[in-house]
Amino acid sequence: MKIIENNENIINFTYEDNDLNLEEFLNTMDLSGRLFRKLYKNKKILVNGKYQRKGLSLNKGDVVSLIMDDETEEIAPEKIEIDIIYEDDDLLLINKGPNIVVHPTKSHQNNTLANGVAYYFKENNIKKKIRFVNRLDMDTTGIVIIAKNSFAHQQMALQFENNDVEKKYLAIVQGVIKDEKGTIDKPIGREEEKSIKKIVTDDGQEALTKFKVLERYPDATLVEVQIITGRSHQIRVHMNYIGHPIIGDTLYNEKNQFIDRQALHSYYLKARHPRTKKSIEFSAPMPYDMVNLTNLMTD
Repeated sequence: MKIIENNENIINFTYEDNDLNLEEFLNTMDLSGRLFRKLYKNKKILVNGKYQRKGLSLNKGDVVSLIMDDETEEIAPEKIEIDIIYEDDDLLLINKGPNIVVHPTKSHQNNTLANGVAYYFKENNIKKKIRFVNRLDMDTTGIVIIAKNSFAHQQMALQFENNDVEKKYLAIVQGVIKDEKGTIDKPIGREEEKSIKKIVTDDGQEALTKFKVLERYPDATLVEVQIITGRSHQIRVHMNYIGHPIIGDTLYNEKNQFIDRQALHSYYLKARHPRTKKSIEFSAPMPYDMVNLTNLMTD
């Protein structure tokens, strides 16, 4: 497989194998059956510029194209500052600030990250829907990925589903961790049926967290945390479980006078680009409120 031409609305692949038909080839590209059926039904899959039946046997050198049409976003645009880490025809990565919801909900209809991105898309004539690949809690900062088309979203979501994405966080936790590093392999489930709070429980979902101490303070520790699985509240629950809850986390710890949220930041992400399949990695610096917290603990 060879990828050619970089076009916002056209994703091209050059066929270099043998004995595969169109549908089989796109299956080797990890194109989901659902997306294949949608594109095929709408005649948005072309071979050498023409619509062909899905059972067509491909020849070496054939160019298979996926057409990504312009779209209309229904989320209301609002002029909200967004910190862009990276952008291309397929992806938009943002360093999310503190105290902002990612997507509109019943209780947060406005002033969300999605509203800000909708405004950015409108101002820059980007005619695409906003597709969040990952999400962060309102009070967690760091890297958020937005896919600009259905192909990029499906490809990135598959990597997250298969735990193929390397995700690292910075957290400031209560107490001094003695070990230099550790692994927490404990299942996570709801505390009660309708509760948002999660706990370690035998009948929960598998959850694996690794941590490494970066700096120790008199009564706290700065740790780098890598989540192998992606459970809701995973880091917050696991760090609380080992007796080192995140500072400022009012759900699993207590309110802190020096920071008005949990001191948790998604600072590093490594994945494969949905179009080129090449390794991509990004980082976002520790936010001001966490830097301020470490300075206060050092003084």
